[in-house]
Amino acid sequence: MEPSRRTVLASAAAAGITAGAAGGTAHATGGRKPVKELFGRLTDGTKVYRWSLVNGGTRMKVLSYGGVVQSLEIPDRRGRYANVSAGFSALDDYVASSPYFGALIGRYGNRIGRGRFTLDGKAYQLSVNDGEQSLHGGAQGFDKRVWDVEPFTAGSDVGLVLYYTSVDGEMGYPGTLRAKVTYTLTRRGEWRVDYEATTDKATVVNLTSHVYWNLAGEGSGTVEDHELSIAASRYTPTDAGLIPTGELAGVAGTPFDFRRVKPVGRDIRDDHPQLVTAKGFDHNWVLDKGVTERPGHVATLRDPASGRTLRIATDQPGLQFYSGNFLDGTLTGTGGTLYRQGDALCLETQHFPDSPNQPSFPSTVLRPGETYRTSTVHSFDA
Repeated sequence: MEPSRRTVLASAAAAGITAGAAGGTAHATGGRKPVKELFGRLTDGTKVYRWSLVNGGTRMKVLSYGGVVQSLEIPDRRGRYANVSAGFSALDDYVASSPYFGALIGRYGNRIGRGRFTLDGKAYQLSVNDGEQSLHGGAQGFDKRVWDVEPFTAGSDVGLVLYYTSVDGEMGYPGTLRAKVTYTLTRRGEWRVDYEATTDKATVVNLTSHVYWNLAGEGSGTVEDHELSIAASRYTPTDAGLIPTGELAGVAGTPFDFRRVKPVGRDIRDDHPQLVTAKGFDHNWVLDKGVTERPGHVATLRDPASGRTLRIATDQPGLQFYSGNFLDGTLTGTGGTLYRQGDALCLETQHFPDSPNQPSFPSTVLRPGETYRTSTVHSFDA
């Protein structure tokens, strides 16, 4: 019987071994102080830094550009490491052609129909960057901004605090929004993301992370054999522009039923109209637990071959599952291979798409004096 990741790491910790990369296998549970290095410069000369974090058997590299998780390495059942997050090796690629690889998303994650909404009787027109829609905050969303970054160690945890101030009117959004996002690697190897924001004028906000997962290792091929479960009995069907119709449709008897674990690719080529429109899965699941005070488990993703398993817990009401439908073989990843359709997938914790135009959806309005707070925890095992 092969040793579990937990056994491998416990043995390494007992032996006092440090977290090195020798042999590409797991050698530690201890945390390190985050390490900073220059990653590149934007055309205007702005420096972009990369931070390396290690804790609990998990290794991350994070860019100040877009808060991007450039790599996230975890061991398999034999203790062998692989980077399970799709991304690029060079800053220029993130600037020129990234489909939000690993990025922080804001002000509004997902789509807003025609880039328009009305708040307190006033109409706002946002940046439109996805056909007629505004996607992930517009043409220059939070994924394309350079964040201020402060490293920290707190007890057995290590991490980064990222800050960005979005001025009133940026991408059409009202109010000056001060965003703070904390990335924490815990002693258990969990990656926790805590989002906060305040505003000086009523606005809408929906922050999320856009990691593309392949638990077999980025660039290793399709994720259609990954096994997925989502704790949701309903989802939000969309129109041709991938904007929710307002219906909360049941998943029972449809390809959208992931209440019991199944391979990602089992039903992805079904002729269901929603799959035809989106060219696969690109929908918001209405989580059974709803909005909660603390993160609750909502999804599990597992690669049977390696045993690597991702569990996601959140306090948010929705989860966007995107099956990498628009990866088209034109992007070269960190491992030097092309990303093709279905070579990675996203599981974005969030409020529902187009909520500012859907009164029946949970509200995304933030007002002066209030603080937007939400948390998501990613746990890893093998």
